[in-house]
Amino acid sequence: MSEHSTSTGRRRFLVAATSAVGATGVAAVAAPFLASWSPSARALAAGASVEFDVRKVAAGQMLRVVWRGKPVWVVHRTEEMLANLASNDKSLRDPESLVKEQQPDYAQNPYRSRDPNYLVLVGICTHLGCSPTYRPEVAPADLGADWKGGWYCPCHGSRFDLAGRVYKNVPAATNLVVPPYYFKDESTLLIGEDAPAVKA
Repeated sequence: MSEHSTSTGRRRFLVAATSAVGATGVAAVAAPFLASWSPSARALAAGASVEFDVRKVAAGQMLRVVWRGKPVWVVHRTEEMLANLASNDKSLRDPESLVKEQQPDYAQNPYRSRDPNYLVLVGICTHLGCSPTYRPEVAPADLGADWKGGWYCPCHGSRFDLAGRVYKNVPAATNLVVPPYYFKDESTLLIGEDAPAVKA
């Protein structure tokens, strides 16, 4: 083997080894840099939006998401649940959701939602901050014949219907809060932001 071919082989080996070490170094530097682009736990708690796939929620079911350190409920209401809402009005403290601070304007309707099928609520009782229990069943023995589904707060007995509206004669004074949200597409809910303005 000639001296020239030996030095060429050595040079190729050194170039390859240097390239491998350099690539490892670039990856080590780039990983934390790229990770810094995603929101931190602190940013998420402070209010970063949360995406949720509504296809995960079966009809009649409720799932929980965390936004700003709070539980947010996403409920897929059935046709029966929606049909029963109006019959609660006489028993409710604020059936028309007139307390503006409890929901965005687009949720000030009988369903308190953008899409009647999906309800999005902050899962904290408006009395003293407990988390009410989801009770979707109709007329259970412990809640009475007039119960058509909703939430019962075990701490002090407040009740809310399946639009998150508070009943009369319970400790909670206002409806459950509807957070800002919109549908990015047919199945993706973005909790924590209103829909972006449409550009003319």
